[in-house]
Amino acid sequence: MKISMGAWSFTFGPHAAAPTALAAICERLAQAGYDGIELCGFPPHVTLEAYPSAAERAQLRRLLADCGLGVSGYSADLTSVNPLVAANRDRYVALFRRLLDLCADIGSPFIRIDTVAAPGSLGDEEYHQAFHRLADLWRDCAGFARQAGVAIVWEFEPGFVFNKPSEVLALHDRVGHPWFQVLFDTAHAYLCSVIGARQHGHREVLEGGVCEFLDQLKGRIGGIHIIDTDGTLYGDETSMHRAFHAGLIPWRVVIPKMLAVCPVEWWCIDLCFCPDAWELIAPSLADLKGMIAAAGQP
Repeated sequence: MKISMGAWSFTFGPHAAAPTALAAICERLAQAGYDGIELCGFPPHVTLEAYPSAAERAQLRRLLADCGLGVSGYSADLTSVNPLVAANRDRYVALFRRLLDLCADIGSPFIRIDTVAAPGSLGDEEYHQAFHRLADLWRDCAGFARQAGVAIVWEFEPGFVFNKPSEVLALHDRVGHPWFQVLFDTAHAYLCSVIGARQHGHREVLEGGVCEFLDQLKGRIGGIHIIDTDGTLYGDETSMHRAFHAGLIPWRVVIPKMLAVCPVEWWCIDLCFCPDAWELIAPSLADLKGMIAAAGQP
């Protein structure tokens, strides 16, 4: 297993007014001993505008190589095209394929996507139609992803529709493509399986919480974001992320379960929305390594 950190940890939320430059993040992660970085496709980082051609993308690869960092994944910005709207299909595919090319050029093993639409934005009848329409769209996108050699991982979370545990399983089944998998963020998993935050219709939680959710998703997980949460929402939208051991996730049982059911190459520490993320870089790596070691892994 390799450990990376999400670059958006220094550009979103409390850092949005003064985001940290990518080069500075890379240098700090390298100094702390990280194996890699998960790249942010939102401004001001790795956007199509900032890296429009092979030349700029080669420069990015050199920066990462000079720092000794691998790329664990790429978080794409598809927010300008809601995939649940039928009329947006062609625009979504066109943008997705451009981002897929960028991923291939920078050596990212996967492209991270979400459903874009917020909970409550769909009525009951449209909700089910949009579910099936999205699955058909993402199945086609998975075909393009296979051609590019870049997997798709879908990150479910309270901030976007289709966030019930049963919906995550059903949408993965409906897409039904080997190059389409689920990104398991521990904070989002807690809010979705334990709290039942921002769900459509009846509230759905799992008695076994995060560990039960992991068991349900065995064989479906293609990416990991790992961090603690206090079970609340950031800005009444999505999961609040907290430093390890500053939240409610029972790591003593969750870490062994993750090791058992998530045979992925990278675990990405996600300090999104943490105001002290910069100071938590080294301690977070030490905490995660300590928990993995305590679970019996080197």
